[in-house]
Amino acid sequence: MSHALPLTPLDTCVSAVRRALPVLPAIAVIALLGLPHAPGTEGGATPADAMSGLLVVCCAVRLLRGRLRPLSGKAALIVGLPVVGIAVSAADAVSPGAGLAGLGRYLQIFVLVPAAVLLSVRDRADFRLLAWSFIALALWQGAVGVHQYATGTGATYMGEDIRAVGTFGSTDVMGMATVVSFGLVCAVALALGPSTAPGGPGGHGSWGRCAAVVCAVALSLPLALSFSRGAWIATAATCGTQLALAGARRAVKAGAAVAAAAVILVGGFGVGTAMLQERINSITQVTDAPDQSVVDRYTMWAAAVDMWRQRPLTGVGLKGFPDHRDGHASLALSSGSEVGGAGEAYHRQPLLSPHNMYLLVLGEQGLIGLLALAGSWLALLVCALRGLVRVRRTPSGLDCALVACGLLVWQLTDFVYADIGGPSTVLTGLVLGLAAWWALLDPTSTTAPAYASAATPAPAEGATAR
Repeated sequence: MSHALPLTPLDTCVSAVRRALPVLPAIAVIALLGLPHAPGTEGGATPADAMSGLLVVCCAVRLLRGRLRPLSGKAALIVGLPVVGIAVSAADAVSPGAGLAGLGRYLQIFVLVPAAVLLSVRDRADFRLLAWSFIALALWQGAVGVHQYATGTGATYMGEDIRAVGTFGSTDVMGMATVVSFGLVCAVALALGPSTAPGGPGGHGSWGRCAAVVCAVALSLPLALSFSRGAWIATAATCGTQLALAGARRAVKAGAAVAAAAVILVGGFGVGTAMLQERINSITQVTDAPDQSVVDRYTMWAAAVDMWRQRPLTGVGLKGFPDHRDGHASLALSSGSEVGGAGEAYHRQPLLSPHNMYLLVLGEQGLIGLLALAGSWLALLVCALRGLVRVRRTPSGLDCALVACGLLVWQLTDFVYADIGGPSTVLTGLVLGLAAWWALLDPTSTTAPAYASAATPAPAEGATAR
């Protein structure tokens, strides 16, 4: 008579790694964004970008080896829709080199990486694992940012090196704000989820919800110290949406937690400094007494619209905004933004994008590109919200629904104040992939992958599981 040997900690660890193997490349992309960004290397590929390419390759190899059918027709249409505008605009770029560079970047962020994530995530356990990975990266970057503020080693802001930028440096002041915002949105969603969600790590049971609440409160401090108005607005809008979608009872409890956190941060830690107060007040002064950064932004917005009017259907071509900027911008545009601190010497960084993704696409890709990209994002948002409404009848997946909808709402809101660029941009592809996984699969199910074997009949509708 044989007796099974008890599992050792090593066996448990190996089993967990094997279980998470398909999503490990995506987790590696997130982890690599925690590495320090070398000063003076703005632009170009980063280790996280290289790993995102490996993520796509691993996904393709797995599909070929298993003879798996990639995506349903609906999913392929929604995920692949941006290719139309990107291809047309790349052919009309100012130079072949610029066209190829823009084509690769847009396909990476808006098509290939989202599709790879969609195909790699198999169930809610994988989904939650990626959500906690976002939170872990946010905690690390936030801790670095708070240390920079406390020690005066951050990016230069109003003459002092106090702006929290994490490991991204002063040339990408939005990097840490973006990462921390993603982590905070994930933490709020997991905190608002049910206390008895089955299976997978994190976000399940009272300990998971308590941990998520602690993380959300902790991340509010580095977000404040990032001095990023766009991230503040996007996060406030997203968390408000999550509270409304979670229900009145959870909204009241979460509102009380937010109020307590505000009292602790402002009263206990003295976060309400004069600079922070002034930055908050400047949000309401964008028309009455705007600062130079707001003037520059409005000027570049107007330039992007003028480019679109010149070529309404196809725009000026990928990577064409910097070459056409001076011919369309008014004299109110400054020579560049001031950059310094966080290990870099003071210099002026040229303004090469309108800091509005919708207007950037409109100016460079015209109506064709904007309708293709925005149409894909809108379809994902509608499908994700429909899935959230349906899953409320079986609330075990409510946390995943709130993560997907929250990340998508944050990204689409932030695109009003920012565009792609910098090391953190690769996270946009992961966010769209997570949102696509939730939006394009049956939210009432619990465990099936996003693909089926080509050698077996496709499952009946509703049989695929999350």
